[in-house]
Amino acid sequence: MHSFGYRANALLTFAVTILALMCAMASLSDNFNSPSPTAQVQVLNINWFQKKPDGDDEVSLTLNISANLQTLFTWNTKQVFVFLAAEYETPKNELNQVSLWDGIIPTKEHAKFWIHTTNKYRFIDQGSNLRGKDFNLTLHWHVMPKTGKMFSDKIEMTGFRLPETYR
Repeated sequence: MHSFGYRANALLTFAVTILALMCAMASLSDNFNSPSPTAQVQVLNINWFQKKPDGDDEVSLTLNISANLQTLFTWNTKQVFVFLAAEYETPKNELNQVSLWDGIIPTKEHAKFWIHTTNKYRFIDQGSNLRGKDFNLTLHWHVMPKTGKMFSDKIEMTGFRLPETYR
């Protein structure tokens, strides 16, 4: 006959194995979700476009950001981190990314939003590379699950251009 300790060990091992299997199945079930988020960003105004005393370009934008990220939420989603970045090329770097705005979406109910804002973070280029520059606004998101691996994606919006002269 087996002792109490041996039986408790067997029961605990079985329970942990079942729990690990359930977590793996939960994580794999997210792979069957095919989200279709939408987003639109409008640049309403260039508040200022100036050359700072140290020679760097700085831009302040007024933006309308609207997005529907509800399809990113499943039963396994804890929260979604979302940020808007300006992306452009310079002779020195093929890809420059400047974060303009970010937020954390805690629930599916908050995942459909419209925001009228100026850039939360400073849009600065190290140098005088922004005059007349074409740039993209890209909405990035990172889905943080309750269990399993994080995943991220983005929507890129093109066709934005900065003025040729400082304001």
